[in-house]
This record gives sequence, structure tokens and C-alpha cells, in this order.
Amino acid sequence: MEIVLVGLNHRTAPVEVREKVSFNAEQARRAADELRSRGILEETLVLSTCNRSEVYGVPPESSHECAPAVFLFERVPRSAAGSAQRIALSSLRPGSSAHLFRVSAGLDSMLLGEAEILGQVREAYRFCARTGSYRPGAEPDVSSALEVGKRVRTETDLGRDRCPWHPRE
Repeated sequence: MEIVLVGLNHRTAPVEVREKVSFNAEQARRAADELRSRGILEETLVLSTCNRSEVYGVPPESSHECAPAVFLFERVPRSAAGSAQRIALSSLRPGSSAHLFRVSAGLDSMLLGEAEILGQVREAYRFCARTGSYRPGAEPDVSSALEVGKRVRTETDLGRDRCPWHPRE
């Protein structure tokens, strides 16, 4: 099963573009429904935070590999379309499990160890599991990513006031 990830984040897009592609809870639900109803993705998890909008999903065998990127690109106003098209299409890739683990652990945040992202991933997963747009146990294994994120918070110094690589005092 191929998993795709299409998204924009603080590394790939300026804030002006990220703001145009963000989803609130209702918009995320509608986006997941639309992705499934249009046959773009069979399963969909939409994660939108202040610095990222990402769509994880399982495409049907007959789908075009760029379809999720086109879906995201359709949400960008024409004034930002040129840079957003390049960004969205370059973000289409397998390897979404490893990326989601990094996001949940706070390793792919503007502020290393940002704790809020773990809660945002948890809420996106609960919402998608509740609406049936993403089934528990599907890859990327969101519940495992959440567990890793929780362990990072409790078992490491990541996100605390000091650098995690400094020796304990």
C-alpha cells in the first residue's frame, strides 16, 4: 500500500502561502470527504496547524500520483499560485510514516520540541477516526506516532528550557 504525503510547512512555504492553505476542523472534515468522494484518496488524514497543512493518505491504484498535490494547490489564491504549485508538488512523496513520527515528536517544528503539535496530531487522528476518513491501524500508524511523541515528551529533555544534547546537571 502506497502512502502519500502532500503538504506545506515552515520549511517549504512562506507564511502567506501557509495561511491560505490552512484548515479549521470543519474544513479538514470537508477536505477529507472531498478527497475520498473525488476518488483522490481512499483514506485521508488532514493535519493543519499554524505552521503546516499536510494531507496523508492512501491513493487508489487507479489514481494519478499528483492528484493530492493538485487538490491542495486548488486552495491557493492565484496571487500565490506559482510558488505554491512548486512547493506542493515537490512535497509529494512516500515516507509519510517517518515524517509523521518527526512531527509528533516535535522534531519538525519551527521551535524544536514544540509540545502543542502532539495534541494537534492527536485531535486530527481522533477526528478522522471518528468520521471514518482514516481507519485505526492504517499506515502511517498514527497511534504509534502519538506514542513516540508522548515518550519523547516524558523521557527526554526535548522541548524543555535547555538543549537536549547537553549532559544532565
